[in-house]
Amino acid sequence: MTIEISAITARRYIMGRQGLWPGRRWVGLEGADTAMRAMEDLQLDPLVAVARAHDLALHARVADYTLDDWATLTYGRRAFFEWGGWLAVRPMDELPAFRMLMRREREQGHWREVEKEHAEAIDEMRAVLQSGREVSNRDFSMGDRTRIDSYRGRKDSALALHYLWRVGEAMVARRIRFERVYAATEAVAPAWALVELEDDEAERRLVLKSVAAHGLSRLNGINSLLKRSVSTAEVASWRAHWLDRGDLVEVSVEGWKAPQLAPGSDRVVLVELEAGRTPAGWDPIDTTTVDETTFLSPLDPVSARGRAKAVFGFDYTWEVYKPLDQRRFGYYTMPILWGDRLVGRFDPKLERKTGTLLVLGLWLEVPSHGRDAAFAEALRIGMTRFVRLLGARRLDVSGVPYPMLRKRLRAAR
Repeated sequence: MTIEISAITARRYIMGRQGLWPGRRWVGLEGADTAMRAMEDLQLDPLVAVARAHDLALHARVADYTLDDWATLTYGRRAFFEWGGWLAVRPMDELPAFRMLMRREREQGHWREVEKEHAEAIDEMRAVLQSGREVSNRDFSMGDRTRIDSYRGRKDSALALHYLWRVGEAMVARRIRFERVYAATEAVAPAWALVELEDDEAERRLVLKSVAAHGLSRLNGINSLLKRSVSTAEVASWRAHWLDRGDLVEVSVEGWKAPQLAPGSDRVVLVELEAGRTPAGWDPIDTTTVDETTFLSPLDPVSARGRAKAVFGFDYTWEVYKPLDQRRFGYYTMPILWGDRLVGRFDPKLERKTGTLLVLGLWLEVPSHGRDAAFAEALRIGMTRFVRLLGARRLDVSGVPYPMLRKRLRAAR
């Protein structure tokens, strides 16, 4: 049976199952663990304009989040592992499904070529890891290595370690200044996680995980996800089977052309939202998104890669990789969530020497929000939490073009 919902319900559902609406409902380190599982994939990114994108994503979902809580959970508790060309952190109990993907990576042309061309370096790094050492590429001097031309590094040791990680023989044991430190897989993952699921079961789990990550999905990108060619007929068969057994539910969204799929377990959640009620377990622990604006990470899954346009009608592009003369807004602009809408964006920069958080610019979709007292107060509260996360001692809002907002933001502490 197809569930019919409004576009507003769709937006709230996508945000809500990710923990962004109607407000933060998790707290502290344990809350970060819950949030990472709800997100399904926490994408990692090394850039630090104010903080790394993955920390910003968790800060938007978790009250009292502390920078690098994700790392404590991943490398300290070993509750999560990181892997993939699209680098993300996932729960350790999902490793058996991902080990199938690691095997497929090894079988594919590119990595087979790497294995053949750099066999000696790979064997050397394999032996180093099997000896029990934890190593990073920094541990090997350029003068002792063969120089290569690869985006993975300039030393053959870098490529060899990366290869062993991608095919499942190595894992990231920890990071130092965000550089990977590798260890043998058996030294990082518990024995129970080192099994490999049968292909059919692994594929089922990975596809359903993808649907959960999106909230609403059309089962696009299956070939890339599973690292094999999947026919249209096969996808159609899966779809029918999973709908029949309740793993998925079909959703028709007002104004959206194609029917969507959602996790079958969320049927009641969708019905509750469409009726205007907050689903069980979704109540915020302190402020709502109406009381306090939330600043989304540039890589937040609800708004990145064109999704802001589809879900919110908000045209957002992360301009960090664009030349200066091609930027419409700023280097690291972050969307501003107020209520259930993206109402604007701002460009922050943290000057670490002075401990100053600079707001280089702020742009609103509806200019009258710049004179709205409720929005101004919500923005102040959101900025206060943001300043606290970053440990900034001073806030410079001279780049904000709205007098009322500048005045209220100067009260943020």
